[in-house]
Amino acid sequence: MRVISGTARSLILKTPKGNLTRPTTDKIKETLFNMIANDLYDATFLDMFAGSGGIGIEALSRGAKKAYFCDIDREAIECIKYNLAHTKLSDRAVVMKGSFESNLDKIKNLKERFDIIFLDPPYKKGFEDKCLDILLNSTLIDEHTLIIIEEDFKTDTTHLEKDWDIVKVKEYKSNKHIFIHKRG
Repeated sequence: MRVISGTARSLILKTPKGNLTRPTTDKIKETLFNMIANDLYDATFLDMFAGSGGIGIEALSRGAKKAYFCDIDREAIECIKYNLAHTKLSDRAVVMKGSFESNLDKIKNLKERFDIIFLDPPYKKGFEDKCLDILLNSTLIDEHTLIIIEEDFKTDTTHLEKDWDIVKVKEYKSNKHIFIHKRG
């Protein structure tokens, strides 16, 4: 896995050992970032369920001003810190260990608002819906915040239409990205 473009282009990223994380492939990551390229410059980015931190690091490399990296796994956190140091992007990053609920609560206290949020939770556990419920009623987002959910290809996401505007769904062979905004 590597950084595709920007200031850290071509640098190889470390991934946590084992199968607790599913690093986004370079091809899918490149497609994703080509789709959001115009929204990245000077953005505040949240990489929730960050794993190796590859998505948030790509955002920083391509011009995001700040990125938060959140994960519950100690090895993932160490991996993220290593990758940020390796890419020389640590000065624009905040790394937080804990559950997504506790991390979102800590961020609320910082009075941060995000331009882009990337959610890549373990598939079929319902974490994305719980996370979206917290975000929906918070000051962390507004109707301009772009939220991208990486989910299993077969997961039904029509229930999102109740509270969210689905901007786009990009399907791949085994997963998909759902792009949403808070309904204004």
